[in-house]
Amino acid sequence: MKHLIIIFILALVSCKNYNETETKMENGSRTEIESELETESGIDITVYEMWNNYIKANPGFKNEEMPEPEFSHNNREDADRLAELTVNGKKKASSGLYSLYKQYNVEIPKAGTKQIITDFDGKAKAIIENSSVDTIPFNKISKEYAELDMGTEIEPLKKWKKAHWDFFESFLEESGKKPTEEMLIVCVRFELIWTER
Repeated sequence: MKHLIIIFILALVSCKNYNETETKMENGSRTEIESELETESGIDITVYEMWNNYIKANPGFKNEEMPEPEFSHNNREDADRLAELTVNGKKKASSGLYSLYKQYNVEIPKAGTKQIITDFDGKAKAIIENSSVDTIPFNKISKEYAELDMGTEIEPLKKWKKAHWDFFESFLEESGKKPTEEMLIVCVRFELIWTER
């Protein structure tokens, strides 16, 4: 149910401001660094840490630019739930409204593109890689695809249609438009390629 990632795309800036404090564990066996690290772009430090851990384990990608961090949905409860479904490998697809990509002049996702999935607060949870991207009318979405997007086998198509219709309707309403059964949906299938669990 990852709806409109285009609304939540964050800009990447490599410049950082550090505010670190060191704390020692009572047994003295190790030192933990607690960081309240914020970047000028507002990207949480966990995003950088996750990407660095990924490229250390996969040195072939060390010259690749860090993917954009993003969360799903427009509220904390849904964004955190969808991030958790992604981390657990249950959610394997996301859907966006084609007309909104055009309206906001945002590129349609491409197969092979990686993304860092965060919770609502921007904390990194997983890295995914798009495996396929299709544009399909709303009324042609399959049960199989809905199951991948919703992360459930219980009435996935019914739940997908209700959730996405309501969500798209709220966005279209702002511009005086209404959803239709023929509206085009950008359907992105992805694979979970990294999590730190």
